[in-house]
Amino acid sequence: MNDNALLDLQASVQDKTAFRSLNDYADLCQTFLDFVNETKLTRVVSPSHNHYIFYQYDDTYNYQITRPLNTHLLIEAVDDFSKSFTRFISFLADLKKHKAQLVDNKVSEDYLKSREIDKVVYTMQQAIGCIGDSFRIPNQSRKIIGQLFETLIKLIIQEVGLICEQRAVRVPIPGHADHELTYELDLVISHSHAVITKETILHPAEIIGSVKTTSKDRIDKIFLDKYLLSKLLGRPVPVVAIFLHDVQRAQRGNSIFSVQSTFNTNRFLGYTYALTRLDGVYYVDPRPEMTVHERLKEQIKDFQTFLTRDLWILPNQIE
Repeated sequence: MNDNALLDLQASVQDKTAFRSLNDYADLCQTFLDFVNETKLTRVVSPSHNHYIFYQYDDTYNYQITRPLNTHLLIEAVDDFSKSFTRFISFLADLKKHKAQLVDNKVSEDYLKSREIDKVVYTMQQAIGCIGDSFRIPNQSRKIIGQLFETLIKLIIQEVGLICEQRAVRVPIPGHADHELTYELDLVISHSHAVITKETILHPAEIIGSVKTTSKDRIDKIFLDKYLLSKLLGRPVPVVAIFLHDVQRAQRGNSIFSVQSTFNTNRFLGYTYALTRLDGVYYVDPRPEMTVHERLKEQIKDFQTFLTRDLWILPNQIE
């Protein structure tokens, strides 16, 4: 194994200043795919879900195993990824120009059927995740991986011409003038420059995006934040959730390469109907039950649906 190559990849993942554009993500992804092919990492097919695979590093890296990778979305060949990324950037440029109307033409319809948007995003982010999995101590990289996914989604939204940034807001508590709650928002998405004042804090047409690699241990806070922000500001606050996936490696019998879902259907539906309803939930790699369960499929879509349709129509649906 080329230890220097992997060390360079690890250093890149830990350098937060190294990801300022979508090209930076693509470059790292291509370098990782090159590394996988050149070093011939052990490729293990999950016995429980044979469209998921794992890569396993050698003894130099303590035989560390990557997260499960969905081969329906993962682009493994370097040349295939390069071509897909070029088409992806071209599509984003067209989307910036034509907005939601772009999806109505035949060329876009064929492109969207291929799910190439989800495939490119999935491959870039999972390359980062796999590099993070090579660290001896997983916690060394876990937070960074999540932050880089957040930045990736931000850069994509900015690429189609919208304003999208992190924002810290302070929300006064009614009846308690000297007290306020502070919220660190992953993303605030604006279709036009809004004048933000201390009184408004968030413009009514702005959309809050909560971006996480998985909903596990995080979904509760997203619902609660929407409920409290709407209650404290006295108006509906639009909140969407964007997740990468909801799967993890599991042991079944003698195999450590099984895959299990981390999505909790009952908890999601309970918060939806007892607390508040999110304005959209999007997965790059949605679980199968999300596409067939009547209540789930009403609310949960894939990421490219958000990017090409809901991102443009949601501001018009805000009450």
